[in-house]
Amino acid sequence: MTTSAAKTPGWMGFRGLGALRGLLSRPLASYYLLLASTGLLLVIGLVMVFSATMVRAYEIHGNAFASISKQTIWALVGLFAFWVAQRLPVRTYQKLGRPMLVVGCLLMAVLMIFPSSGSGALRTEGLWIDLGPVQFQPSELMKFAFLLWAAGVLVKAGPKIGLWRELAVPLFPVAAVVFLLVGYSDLGSMLCLVAIFFGLMWTAGVRLRIFAGMLAMALAGVAVLAGVASYRMERIVSFGSPQDYANGWGYQVIQGYYAIADGGWFGVGLGESRQKWDWLPNGHNDFIFALIAEELGVVGCAVVLVLFMVLAYSGFRIAYRVQDPFRRLAAAGLTVWISVQAIINIGGVIGLLPITGLPLPLISDGGTALVVVLAAIGMLASFARAEPDAARALRARNPRRVVRVLWAPLPPRPSSNRKRGTS
Repeated sequence: MTTSAAKTPGWMGFRGLGALRGLLSRPLASYYLLLASTGLLLVIGLVMVFSATMVRAYEIHGNAFASISKQTIWALVGLFAFWVAQRLPVRTYQKLGRPMLVVGCLLMAVLMIFPSSGSGALRTEGLWIDLGPVQFQPSELMKFAFLLWAAGVLVKAGPKIGLWRELAVPLFPVAAVVFLLVGYSDLGSMLCLVAIFFGLMWTAGVRLRIFAGMLAMALAGVAVLAGVASYRMERIVSFGSPQDYANGWGYQVIQGYYAIADGGWFGVGLGESRQKWDWLPNGHNDFIFALIAEELGVVGCAVVLVLFMVLAYSGFRIAYRVQDPFRRLAAAGLTVWISVQAIINIGGVIGLLPITGLPLPLISDGGTALVVVLAAIGMLASFARAEPDAARALRARNPRRVVRVLWAPLPPRPSSNRKRGTS
């Protein structure tokens, strides 16, 4: 009896591991993991944005739902963008990269030349462009545009990708211009672009000496952009000892620490945050993870981290399993983008990295970021459906026409002479 009881935990663990392997071996596992992690993060984000903004919204508008109503509308727009992106063929994404990048560069140039100007229907302010009642952030669009364009350039290079001259034109000069345009106004978004760039080059198999040379140049560029703006240097200097800058850049960090410390293991309760009562600046945006820690505790933070890890696992799994080279590069680059942005945001909140002002993907308040990320994940979902095993399973089911019209068309038939994960 004792021996059998002692063996039970190990046996149950073995069965649990086997069940997990069975689930992951299913044809559409990547697709469902992606949908589940994205959906749960989106729901958590909407709940936390409401909790973070309800006090301020009631104070300003007399309506606690004023801010969350706007964010919910943006979420619905983002879900529509997800639906559209999931339906587009891969050749459309290959063609969209260049025009999107041109438009994004023009918008970033407008922000650089006119950082705060205009009146009436068109206005610029900091990182934002206002078109009547709609306000958007061009740097968010640049992430998606640069991802598509750079993936297309690397795919066209083909087997010559290891040669410097094949990458020197146009990839490196255009990338430098993009980094400068974005980094001048938004260093945090530029860091995401750099991460996308190196994630793409690593996935494409660029030689290490080229990779190392570009990395050194990128780090030098980041140092220059950080040095030319005094507020960026103050953020970096205050990073090591925020208590010495409690009346300046260190104030937000210290208040974030208070929120994290108050939360403990299980938090003070959903909606019960004290830091959101005008103590923690941008608690609804780049410091929303601190409010998650305060209201939901370590357990809530762990749930968010696990969901981001599932999302990252799904993205890299898709990149490994798809056949098409462009799909593989775009999937890997997108996964690096979301993962690095989440790491930079959370690392800044908990004091492991300097504050950059980047939002937490799918969770922070902000319409442009949410719509762009959901559209990009919609593209990734279409790639997940194009995995060879997934495509065969979907075609074997032969769903009704109404399902294909209302949700997504059938993926292309996988090539029979290619192995999974190769190009």
